Amino acid sequence: MGTITDVPGIRVGHQQKTDGGWLSGVTVVLPPQGTVGSVDVGGGGPATHETDALEPSTLTSAVDAVVLTGGSAYGLVTAHGVQRWCEENGRGFAVPGGVVPIVPAAAIFDLGRGGDFTARPDAGMGYEAAAAAAAQEDRHDVGRGNVGAGTGAVIGRTYKGGVGTASLTLDNGVVVGALAVVNALGLPFGTPEPGVSGTGADAPPLNTTLVVVATNAVLDKTECKRTASAAQAGIARSLNPSHTLADGDTVFCLATRALDLDRSTEAARQVSLITLQSAAADVVRLAILDGVSSAEAVSTPAGEYGAVGGSLR
Repeated sequence: MGTITDVPGIRVGHQQKTDGGWLSGVTVVLPPQGTVGSVDVGGGGPATHETDALEPSTLTSAVDAVVLTGGSAYGLVTAHGVQRWCEENGRGFAVPGGVVPIVPAAAIFDLGRGGDFTARPDAGMGYEAAAAAAAQEDRHDVGRGNVGAGTGAVIGRTYKGGVGTASLTLDNGVVVGALAVVNALGLPFGTPEPGVSGTGADAPPLNTTLVVVATNAVLDKTECKRTASAAQAGIARSLNPSHTLADGDTVFCLATRALDLDRSTEAARQVSLITLQSAAADVVRLAILDGVSSAEAVSTPAGEYGAVGGSLR
């Protein structure tokens, strides 16, 4: 099934805490310098940082890192730590006197799931996750399940969610990979509805599925935007319901621009993009199901969250 790091140059770092009232963490996707990116926010309850900078009409096109974090809006401070790591390593938009790293971020709601509402990722954890990503070898394996931003993830209000990843390689050599943090109101199609009791019954439906899609294809910012939008279909194909008022479903798309698409004619350009964007939706579905399958049950002072178990495809 592969991982997002099958896209050459993409690296992933996790940091998490699971004791002393903690059940949360942060995940950083670190692309090669010069990677172009955009984003599509499809849910009704997003918690995001710097996503406006990824709109096609804005000044910059390169993305220095993408941060996926727990801690809801509080956790977005992790992006500051990742920015600091990027600045120290000369990554960012060049300005007089230095660089300004472009580090968009999105958060899931996991507040209090470890027992302490104030136990949430901070800038230091973001810095550590960025450093962990940078220390990885090219095409490294990626931690799945209860790691990073998936540490406190829950689905269906009672099952454990987590981090999943997958990739596909197209006939033209284009690689499309995805990493998902599954913290959804919905459940995978075919999953038995749990009998909601205790903490889960009283908890408000505050959820989000976060996704980073990466490809080695040459895409511009507008094409990344369209690819992120198309990839949202992978969420709808795997989770029911999805994109609700209570979900902050957000998809980032990163293009490392290592491999040209066939643009010899207008028809060839359209076919190339449609094929890539269809694959993006497929790989997002696989990454989400991998995240659910990889998640392990946890018990904390705030509640018990079981594992769906098995292999979902």
